[in-house]
Amino acid sequence: MRVAVVGLGGVGGYLAAALSKSSHEIVGFARGENLVKIRQNGIKIIEDDKEWCAEIEATTIDKVHGYFDIVLFCVKSYDLEESCKAISLHVDNDSVLLSFSNGVSNADLLRGIADLKVLEGCVYILSHIQEGGVIRKKGDVFSAVFGGDDGAAKKVASLFEEASLRYKIPSDIKTAVWKKYIFISAFAALTSYYDESIGSIYKNHYDEAKELLEEIADVASAKGVNIQDEVQKSLYTASKVPYDSTTSMQLDFKNLKKSELEILCGYIVKEALKKGINTPIMHKMYEELSKREVSRY
Repeated sequence: MRVAVVGLGGVGGYLAAALSKSSHEIVGFARGENLVKIRQNGIKIIEDDKEWCAEIEATTIDKVHGYFDIVLFCVKSYDLEESCKAISLHVDNDSVLLSFSNGVSNADLLRGIADLKVLEGCVYILSHIQEGGVIRKKGDVFSAVFGGDDGAAKKVASLFEEASLRYKIPSDIKTAVWKKYIFISAFAALTSYYDESIGSIYKNHYDEAKELLEEIADVASAKGVNIQDEVQKSLYTASKVPYDSTTSMQLDFKNLKKSELEILCGYIVKEALKKGINTPIMHKMYEELSKREVSRY
């Protein structure tokens, strides 16, 4: 199969490197210094106990040629629509599209652009770009979750199996995606607002974290998704990840880069307003972080 990995950041870079161990053709899409370094040196993965490198074909979407059997979107949520439109000329009726971008409505966005086999999904991993072409992965956490179309899911599963990547195909993919989202949304907001690590948030802002998680769970419930049990599970996860773990949004704020504030925080605030749900903590953090984001420009 020919597989496209769109976005070679913390998630996509690790995925592309791992998938290169399979017998399939892996093509990665990146830009800027990251693309230059990957073309020169491949992708270097730094884990807690080892380092390894992978050579992959890396290019930009405007230079793409041919068709892809599977397209894995690992871009920031605000780049997903543009990325899908750009690559839509290089897929056919048998192609599978799967977004691992943050958010709970990505599959709907993809279906609106391309009338193809679309899977919903998410990835559990703690990783980020350390420098161009270098991905730092913390801890041993990795699991991909995807589903929504049995045939398409099996196609992706065969790819992951060959690369020895852990994955799950849940019976209820929407709930599974929300289970990831509740943790990411809450801790992206908290770590960015306080500029502290996940471990520090758990230690110093436990009660506020719990209340924020409950707010997100209430919004999910109003949308027909029951993730109330994830409040305590998310807190437990926060207690087990490496203490100094950060979130992508926190790093974006620190490095004055565009963030996923809208999809991770704004979405909850706006959906809560539609449903008549009170979300004081998320509303407070969203307002403050919005001000910080605007002040950069």
